Amino acid sequence: MAFQCQRECYLKEFVTSVVSCSPAELKREINGKKETLKGFNVKLQDTILFPEGGGQPDDHGLIGDVQALRVTRQGPDAIHFVCSSLEKGQEVLVKVDWERRFDHMQQHSGQHLITALAETMFGYKTTSWELGRQRSTIELDTPCVKPAQLQELEEAINEKIRAHVPVTVQLLSIDDPAVEKVRSRGLPDDHAGPIRIIDIEGIDANMCCGTHVSNLGHLQMIKLLGTEKGKKNKTNLIFLAGNRVLKYAEKSFSTERSLVSLLKTGPDEHVEAVDKLQKSAKLLQKTNLSLLRDMAVLIAQSFKNDPQRGNFFSFYKKEGDNEFMNIIANEINTEETLVFLTVGEEKGPGLFLLAGPSQTVTEMGPRVLELLQGKGAGKNGRFQGKANNMARRGEVEALLQQHCKQPTRGEE
Repeated sequence: MAFQCQRECYLKEFVTSVVSCSPAELKREINGKKETLKGFNVKLQDTILFPEGGGQPDDHGLIGDVQALRVTRQGPDAIHFVCSSLEKGQEVLVKVDWERRFDHMQQHSGQHLITALAETMFGYKTTSWELGRQRSTIELDTPCVKPAQLQELEEAINEKIRAHVPVTVQLLSIDDPAVEKVRSRGLPDDHAGPIRIIDIEGIDANMCCGTHVSNLGHLQMIKLLGTEKGKKNKTNLIFLAGNRVLKYAEKSFSTERSLVSLLKTGPDEHVEAVDKLQKSAKLLQKTNLSLLRDMAVLIAQSFKNDPQRGNFFSFYKKEGDNEFMNIIANEINTEETLVFLTVGEEKGPGLFLLAGPSQTVTEMGPRVLELLQGKGAGKNGRFQGKANNMARRGEVEALLQQHCKQPTRGEE
């Protein structure tokens, strides 16, 4: 069957009744964390909330005063997941999240238009597409799209939008001869009811279950952002349609103003200014690394020249890396001296190196790792890794000093 959302895509509210309500669970991921919600699956007599399908995400909205968190299709039925139960036979007012719905309509109709013209103009067929949260992607069956073709395609697309071409919906029986003439990637195995055709007058006719604009003029505009290399000799075409173009322009202008303030240059000079900063930063980094290497050698030599030196040496420096620590350890005879080196935040994360007689390092390495709450490994008289709690560095030094029975410590 065709749902009310498919028959009247612009309908924002709809009164219907509850057919069934059964306990259910919803698994979802928010900010990288997976969670399982307990709730109910609700089936309505009809719905204006679109169930996920055809590359289009589901609608959000309200059923009465209950939030519909997910809408999926099971055969001919739309299943709404909610956190509160609804009474069977209850009459409810369903409201769709219109901003989300209209955004999906613009992106989906935009995809149909781009797909049709890319094939007509260049013979590039669409093999799949994704309606993303911020931008959408069409996978084209071609290894590349030339910049001139991209510009020509974008001009043709927006010309059709300015022409206010009508978009209509037809419902055909599966045995209708007209079905054979429309573009399609095939029907799902659980398809039920009539075939739904989205017809962009004179441009494209395509099987589709999604919600669409009624006129290309409602797309406002389409911006082709560019292409990326796809899989198996395919190209991913990235685009924005409608309100997303306006939001993109607003965000870009805000970024531009921030860069003007930071770089003290006009927008046309931003690339040059950033390039100069990057080159300057690389030079400073190179100089800094050279100084750290020289410093590491001097630190080791200072210890070796100290007549009061013992068989234990500890050193901490906030700035440094693994190379810095290894240079110090290489300069000191670690076959006779136990060396404990650390770099990083004084009471936060950092790096450590324990070097010395193999038996001592093998014995003390895991204990150092435990105190610093870190991760690491060792072999051949060296044990090194990452530390999560450098605040306990003093405890490690005391432990190692006790082991060596002769404390000697250097620190900057």
